Amino acid sequence: MTSTAYQSPIRADLTTEYKVDRLPRTQALLGIGAAALGGGFITVLGWLVFRSVDLPAFSTSLVTRALATLGIVLTMLVVGVLAIFWLRDSYPDAKPRPKWRTWLTYAFTYMSPALLVLASVGIPLSATRLWLDGIQVDQTFRTQFLTRTTESASYADMNYEGMPTFYPLGWFWLGGRMANLLGVPGWEGYQPWALVSIAVAGCILVPLWQHLTGSLPVATAIALTTTAVTLTLAAEEPYSAVIAMGVPAIAVLCAHAFTGSRFAMLGITLYLGISATFYTLFTGAVSLLVVSLIAIVMALFDRDWRPVLRLVIVGVGSLAIAAIAWAPYLIEAIRHHAPLQSVAQHFLPKEGTQLPVPFLSVSVIGLLCLIGLIYLVLRWQDGEVRALGFSVFGIYIWIVTSMAMTLAGTTLLGFRLEVIVVLQLATAGILALAELRLVGIEKLYPDRFSNRLNKQITVVLVMVLSLGGIYYAQQIPAANEEAIDHAYMDTDGYGERGDRYTSDSSRDYLDIRAAIDAAGYEPTETTVLTDEHLFMAYNPYWGFNAFTSHYANPLGEFTTRNEQIRTWAADSWEQTPEEFSEALDSTQWNGPDVLLFRGDVEDPGDGFKLHLAEDIYPNHPNVRYTAVFFNPEVFEEGFTLEQVGPFVLAIRDK
Repeated sequence: MTSTAYQSPIRADLTTEYKVDRLPRTQALLGIGAAALGGGFITVLGWLVFRSVDLPAFSTSLVTRALATLGIVLTMLVVGVLAIFWLRDSYPDAKPRPKWRTWLTYAFTYMSPALLVLASVGIPLSATRLWLDGIQVDQTFRTQFLTRTTESASYADMNYEGMPTFYPLGWFWLGGRMANLLGVPGWEGYQPWALVSIAVAGCILVPLWQHLTGSLPVATAIALTTTAVTLTLAAEEPYSAVIAMGVPAIAVLCAHAFTGSRFAMLGITLYLGISATFYTLFTGAVSLLVVSLIAIVMALFDRDWRPVLRLVIVGVGSLAIAAIAWAPYLIEAIRHHAPLQSVAQHFLPKEGTQLPVPFLSVSVIGLLCLIGLIYLVLRWQDGEVRALGFSVFGIYIWIVTSMAMTLAGTTLLGFRLEVIVVLQLATAGILALAELRLVGIEKLYPDRFSNRLNKQITVVLVMVLSLGGIYYAQQIPAANEEAIDHAYMDTDGYGERGDRYTSDSSRDYLDIRAAIDAAGYEPTETTVLTDEHLFMAYNPYWGFNAFTSHYANPLGEFTTRNEQIRTWAADSWEQTPEEFSEALDSTQWNGPDVLLFRGDVEDPGDGFKLHLAEDIYPNHPNVRYTAVFFNPEVFEEGFTLEQVGPFVLAIRDK
């Protein structure tokens, strides 16, 4: 690999094989489009097939695990065999490659990341409708957001009525459109859209890296490694995972963009703009400490201001794209009179207190990262390698800065960037092994190895890499075992569990929804006050307040709303039903039309209970729940009370 400005120290005649597969720009764009469409189609088709068969739950049987391993092994073996033939065809004495094998190799390698996603995650989740982690903690708000965007294609907040979304809309909006096409509710569309988005991101990496490296086998190896690492470390959060998968390629593109390549500049601009509509944390880290850092270093290194000018052009273009998702919120924030309330960065788990050092891990990926680290040091004179090295360095700066920010009472959520570190070092490791195959033998022992023996060494190298890939990839289901178990144990929106065991009280949500519908309340026109987060995730009602302050829209005034709820609860013990109803209507926001409590209508005891969340950072866990109790007597007039399982449903009379 060489950049425009920095010449590789390797002799040009030894790197010709790196160029035989290089895609021109137009073909690269066509390849990316074809890979995206093909990967998406195959993933949806696979998901539909899995839905039509009756496989046992992953958590109660080893059958699904065996089938997942079979799919992984077949995918990796076929890729390995095709790569061996492809590399053997590149030798001068080889026969012309038959067209059918050319087309087969392209088709399979371009689609191989999608097949890996289906085998390693799609099959284990085939008997449940939920995604990894089921409906636990963070998945609750993500599911609520996808439920909202499925119901409406507007900029609506996931919880608060009449408010533009604060969390980036991109991934969820696209997921909502897919759920509409599949004819399923948003919560059920989460799984297929997560599979499709990760698969598509992996597939487009093949033509992209083929353009960058000039080698189809190397590009496929990087794409499959990236996909496998992402599925192991970050699959539960697919909208950030797809952004992380592109960071190594963006780092390499920077070496071209800031030396004058308009194509590379366009690629970086699109990436940063789209990523800002998906996940702002990674966008901020990559734009500030990868793209900007590389541009500034190149400007200083060459004593040339043009890289900085190109950086400005990229920044303006990416901000224009980001405005598609962010403009409504920013406009409303400027108009908003009350202080914006946000504690989204108040989270510091154990992982956030340590630097990620994957190259010291005793594992296949650890060895690959170690090779990558050594490669970044030894090949520092090459512009592309140096850009990738600065990218790794920049991400580490963000992680360390996040730890330092604890002194200011917040963090930068640096622990979430571990996956980017691993992806960059693993990519460097693949490039190192590829370069070793091309130049290592001839450079060290130019007279001892014949052309035949070099072919045999190539076969052995590909076989070892394929077996290593199989070993690592088949651990993906095991690495996600706890998250998969939650997907089977949690009750879904239809009141069922994937493992067929008895559902919990969430099954009563269907009766609650039916009662609200019978009272004449449309979900998109109804505000509900409840602490039953799962009910709100499965049904597109507006919530009077969000789950916790960490996922609340800053415009929503989470703390102020909590105080309003406390006041309602406390005052209810001294109010008549009429006074209580007036209090609900007197708030500056839309008062609740429906209130859902835990309690017993016949034996209310201390009253109807509701829990309120409170941020207690820097403690870990960072959320504390306190209970408030409402006087049952204020619901005797103006409300219809129903007992639904352990829930008390209070619906205001129209």
